[in-house]
Order: sequence, then C-alpha cells, then structure tokens
Amino acid sequence: MPSGPLQGIRVVDMTAYIAGPFACSLLADLGAEVVKVEPPEGDMMRYYPSSLAQESRTFLGVNRGKKAIVIDLKAPGGVEALFRLTDTADVIADNMRPGVMQRLGVGYPVLRQRNPRLIHLALSGYGDDGPMASSAGYDQVLQAMAGIATFQGAVNGGAPQLQQGSVVDFYASSLAALGVVAALFHRGDKGEGQQVGMSLLAATLSMQAGRFVAAEGEPREIDRDLHNGKLAGIHPTKEGHLYLQASTPRFWSELCKRIGLPQLAEDERYDTLRKRAALAPELLPQLHAALRARSAVEWNEILQGHVPCSVVGSINDMFDHPQVVQQGLVEPMRHAALGSYRGLARPIAFEQTPLAPLSGAPGLGEHTDEVMAQAGLSSAEIVALRERGAIR
Repeated sequence: MPSGPLQGIRVVDMTAYIAGPFACSLLADLGAEVVKVEPPEGDMMRYYPSSLAQESRTFLGVNRGKKAIVIDLKAPGGVEALFRLTDTADVIADNMRPGVMQRLGVGYPVLRQRNPRLIHLALSGYGDDGPMASSAGYDQVLQAMAGIATFQGAVNGGAPQLQQGSVVDFYASSLAALGVVAALFHRGDKGEGQQVGMSLLAATLSMQAGRFVAAEGEPREIDRDLHNGKLAGIHPTKEGHLYLQASTPRFWSELCKRIGLPQLAEDERYDTLRKRAALAPELLPQLHAALRARSAVEWNEILQGHVPCSVVGSINDMFDHPQVVQQGLVEPMRHAALGSYRGLARPIAFEQTPLAPLSGAPGLGEHTDEVMAQAGLSSAEIVALRERGAIR
C-alpha cells in the first residue's frame, strides 16, 4: 500500500515522555516505519495519570503509527539484539541524557561503525555540553527558566504562569523531525549518516524568536514583546467569549462596520495599528459595550470570513468540528485495550505520495517477534533472547 514520502525508512525510537515519541510519530506520519523500543517496565508515559483507565491519553496521542518491542539492554543479549535492529535501520532516536547511551554500550559511535548510514537524533534538555548538559530537562522547567512563565503571568496580570499543553515538547518534536528529514536528504546526496542534536532549551528559545532579540545598547530589562493594546485578544460577549484579530486596515474596517461602530474606522486617531494600541484604554470599553449585544456564537456567524475570529471553545468540540472532519484531521484507530478511539490523523497531506491508514499506539512489546524477525533473527534466536530476558 502507498505509505508516504518516507516509505522504506526505518526509525528505531528509544525515546520516552512526549517530545521524542511525538517526533518519531511525525516521521511515521511521513511514511517511515517506526519501531518503539521500550525497557521491560515500558515508557513511563504509559502509566501517567489519565481519565482513561486502560492507557494514558497522552501516550496514545504521541505514539500513534508505531510498532512496539521490548529490549532489556542490561540483560544478556540485549545489546546485541539492539545492534541487530539498528543494523537494518536508517534512524535511531533517543532522549536520554548525554552519555547514557554510551554507558549502556550503544552509543552512536559504536552504532555508526556498524551502520555508517545511520542517523542519530539526540534529543536532550539542554544540549550535549555546557554546565547543564547532564541535567534532566522537562517542558515546564524550560518554560520557567526561559521566560515563558514570566510572560504568561505578565499578560494575565499576576504571578508567573505555565502555558498548559506541553507546548515546548510539541514544538521540539516538530524541529527534531525536521532535522531528521534534513539529515536523510543529506544522506541521499552524500551517502553518510550524522548526529542531529535538538534540545528543549533550543526549542524554548525558538518559540520566542520574536522576543529573543537584543539590540545593541538597549537596556537589559526592556519589554521585548509586541504591543497591540489588547485589541487582538479574547473579549467578553453577551454569552461566552470571542477571540478577535483585526490588525490590518481591512479587518479593522470590517470589524467596526459589523459591530455597529463604523465611525471608529473613519476616525484618523485610530487609522494605524500603533495608534489603536496606544489608545486602547478608550477603544476597549466601546468594543466591549458593542460585543455585549450578542453572544459569542452569534458574533462568530456575523464576523466569520470577514474578520479573523473564533468562539472560545474546548478541545472536545474539535472531534466533530466540520472543518476538522472535512480536512480529515481526526481518524478512528484500533487499540488492544480500548478497542477503538478517535485521534489526530496525519497533519500533512501529500498529493503524489498518499499514506496508508494510520495505526493506533501499540501495546507494550506488541510487535517484538515480528520486528526481530524482520531484523534477521531466527525463531531460535528470538526464543533464546526471550528466555534470557533480553526481549519480551
């Protein structure tokens, strides 16, 4: 069956938690065969608290489209089993702290000597050197360290706040997958593998590239954010809340006309974004008074297609949202314990390389025998490794 532009690429995924696993799921979205390698206890995200009794909701979401095997690298034969797998692979990904893979005997120099075309995605908290290289990195830790929590608190007029939704992890996933695809492109040209380094620290700063700019001579503590006077944002209505974004002259004019305040669009005091931001204290009360005439749903119907806007809703609304359904962004998947569930489909569509149906997240060790046989191990070898506790 057709399976996308990365058809024929095998990825060995030794990552856990969110950032690494989702990076590998993104590669599966592109058609790669991804084999998730877990220790006997499994990826701890499988057991993370969730409103699902049988499985962690997050684990399902970030591990779709994979096969799963269990290898105990500390058991006799475990390292050799991984070698046999990586000998047939194109990419290996891990998010262990720098040096851990080497101590386990499966560091990239050893793997590359066996398979010179192998690409290594090394995803870490802070990079492979520097004073914090050996520290464990987590999404929320980086948000606190690199200014996101401070910014969120300032926006909301209070103490520092974390941005929910593991935004650093998911952005790091996207950058990591991009790095692997670029390394595969290089390998196609030069025939050689390489290490691709990606850190949560780099992702956190990349997310703030618009603020992470320091001009020569300016004060260290200067405000580094955009200023729109809160006209672009979430506003109360008669019922519910509405997000509005009317920064361009066209959108500003349409907004004023459709909420019954055409005189504001004609007033030269408000004819630029900078002027409107500076005079927001006098504009916001007029805007809010007008919006209180209707509900958020009603305003959304009036403004949709003319002014960028949305009713402030819930992720629950997205499963059956007509645009999501039309775009094929939600898909039913099978799961051994749950039976079936609906989740994110592949987010990228390809005209010339369509993809096969997406599989759900795998059970612990669900594909061990199948994958090890594909790696060239005989039935007797697989039985022997299982008896020694090296695989499961």
